[in-house]
Amino acid sequence: MPTIIHQKFQQNLTRVIKKRHLQKIIVTVSGGQDSLCLIKLVIDFQKKYNWHIEVIYIDHQWRDDSQKNTQHIINFIQTTNLNLSIYQIQHVILSEVEARNLRYKIFLKHAKDNEYKFVMTAHTETDRIETFLQQIIRGTSIDGATSLTWNRQIGNNIQIIRPLLNFSRGDITWFCRKYYLPIWSDTTNYEYNIQRNRLRNELLPYIKQYFLHRIDKNITSFLEISNQDNEYIKQNAIKLYLISRHNNHIGLNCLLIKEQHLAIQARTLQLFFYYHFNKSINKNVLKQVILLVQQHKNKIRTLYWENLKIYKDRNWLYVY
Repeated sequence: MPTIIHQKFQQNLTRVIKKRHLQKIIVTVSGGQDSLCLIKLVIDFQKKYNWHIEVIYIDHQWRDDSQKNTQHIINFIQTTNLNLSIYQIQHVILSEVEARNLRYKIFLKHAKDNEYKFVMTAHTETDRIETFLQQIIRGTSIDGATSLTWNRQIGNNIQIIRPLLNFSRGDITWFCRKYYLPIWSDTTNYEYNIQRNRLRNELLPYIKQYFLHRIDKNITSFLEISNQDNEYIKQNAIKLYLISRHNNHIGLNCLLIKEQHLAIQARTLQLFFYYHFNKSINKNVLKQVILLVQQHKNKIRTLYWENLKIYKDRNWLYVY
């Protein structure tokens, strides 16, 4: 019998897929309750939507029980009749950021090599809140604060979708208990040298107890609103880039750029550098480039950043 969790999942699918039709899906798992919940939901909807599903697990070999965890996942997936691919990382990576980047590279390469259009992850409301707090602590922009979104387009053909993004920890726990899903307890979730664990197990419970019990819902609401604002800025930055780019050289029309709000100027310049040079321009250099764009004098002024030469000639900003 379908539960309210099934109904919520189906509503979310409509939200994240939009006009595209799901056919072949990669589902990423870890063995924890979030990923097992996702697997169960995907299986329950597989016949209805005629999905072809492949499960991917990446073993980072961080723990002494990594091999047992892998075998546990193999045993579980064998009961589902789904295809399973396992990648084992030979060189142990201690950095959380590096490990995440490597996982995404593997997911996307596997998707491209096997002609999958969708990569489905088990990120939840809790992950979204923890990511937001981490980004705020490190110092970020609205783009970074809202980085964990419902869907993310990678290139022209692959889309990452997160249909559990409004599922609370309580939702997931209840669902796993109802269906007796064999959750693997990851001991690294309790190692406080990992920043995310300290946020989850100490900071958030402290805020809930002494400041605001509904902090989860309030942050989620803020992120939804901020994501809409961020999308608006992105769309306007893309429009500005398209009308201000030089037809023959790597350059932008300064007259068109400086007429816009500072937020649009900054985002357009970030897009410009990332598109042409695959570089994320840092805050200090971005400020200097904006000043260069806004200067009224016609004399040529040059900036150097990494191996790039950035200069303004008359009303054009060029980069070589």
